[in-house]
Amino acid sequence: MGRHTLTGLLTAQNRQQQDWTADYRFYSHRRVRPHTLFTTARQAVETALAPDAPLVVGVDDSLLPKTGRRVQGTAWRRDPQGPPFQVQFTWAQRVLQFSVARPLGTEGAVRMVPIDFVHAPTPTRPRKGADAATQAAYVEAAKAANLVALAQRRLVALRAQVPAVRRIHVVGDGRYSNKTLLRKCPPGMVYIGRIRKDSALFHPPPAQPATGRKRIYGAKALTPEQLRQAEDQPWQTVRAYACGKVHEFRVKVLADVRSPLCGAQPVQAVVIAPLGYRLRQGGKLLYRQPAYLLCTDPALALAQLVQEYLWRWDIEVNFREEKTLLGVGQAPVRVPASVEGVPALAVGAYALLQVAALDTYGDTGQPEAVPLPQWRRRHPPARATTGRLINQLRYELWASALRPESLAGFTARSAPDLKPEKLPPHLASATFYATN
Repeated sequence: MGRHTLTGLLTAQNRQQQDWTADYRFYSHRRVRPHTLFTTARQAVETALAPDAPLVVGVDDSLLPKTGRRVQGTAWRRDPQGPPFQVQFTWAQRVLQFSVARPLGTEGAVRMVPIDFVHAPTPTRPRKGADAATQAAYVEAAKAANLVALAQRRLVALRAQVPAVRRIHVVGDGRYSNKTLLRKCPPGMVYIGRIRKDSALFHPPPAQPATGRKRIYGAKALTPEQLRQAEDQPWQTVRAYACGKVHEFRVKVLADVRSPLCGAQPVQAVVIAPLGYRLRQGGKLLYRQPAYLLCTDPALALAQLVQEYLWRWDIEVNFREEKTLLGVGQAPVRVPASVEGVPALAVGAYALLQVAALDTYGDTGQPEAVPLPQWRRRHPPARATTGRLINQLRYELWASALRPESLAGFTARSAPDLKPEKLPPHLASATFYATN
């Protein structure tokens, strides 16, 4: 019920007058095993999938703001929330996360469940005038700590954990669409990600020379932006779920081409036309930016490709809920093992919370112990929100301590009164309806 720190956890357990060192040693001595929680969540999602359905994994990174200068792995990072006209930096810890799509009952709706969360620090640059061996060691360490290289190694580990018969579709943004990841993708893995609008694409070579090196690329194909503007390339319409309902998207596809990002592997490039929207009813029609995608499977259905790319946005929702509702990154720990273990364990608990809610209430079910507030009943959420699941968990843990017989009427509906009596705060309502 406040900042999510280790001392706050002790206070919630009524242990503020007891020795606290064991709780800190639990993390600093590497006794925590977050990968066990993530493995349980991933296996639960795989059980809910059809035997021939792919495991759609979203990959992204985020920053956990810090204030301590001695926290291991922290550094000045570019702030993604800074204004577009000025580069802004923040002192933060960088993390990498994988989330897997768990289909819901609604057509095309999913919930992204975290299945991996790792600390991604960068090595400290040596002082000016350091010897050549120190400089060379730093260069090698920087290459190994590269965020995309780390993602590639974690994908190799994920491929080893998932059965070989289950295909894996990885969805990422433009940061991960490069040679480091695309040319080293494990077998049985398909990548879908954004590319630049001027990315070079080539047709396959019509024939190979009799002597000399074999050709990989043929004639140069249209760039994604040229494909969008080409009038002789027809638009296709596909239906995909996004923002609570099914939309129609206009797309163009350039199939069976080759990209320097993937080498000789055939790929397909997809252009999604910008969508029109209005800020208010009757307002001016505005347009968003077009999206340019690259898929390493040239035979993947266009509707499936667009839908899986749209699912990736839910990993951004994961980051927002982890940092705001669960307070990931708020614990002031400095030991390297604790810096890695404390936020990872919180994200693992978040993953199990989502899986347990789906198993308990179904794909679209809602908790009923704590009814929705009056202002949410007209437009109830399509799925159980994380804030409501936390309130439900509080109810199950604390209701008996607050005397269950006193909870019969604290959610009773009453007639609206423009001048209600000033009442003192109600403990049950303040506890079970608390919003983080």
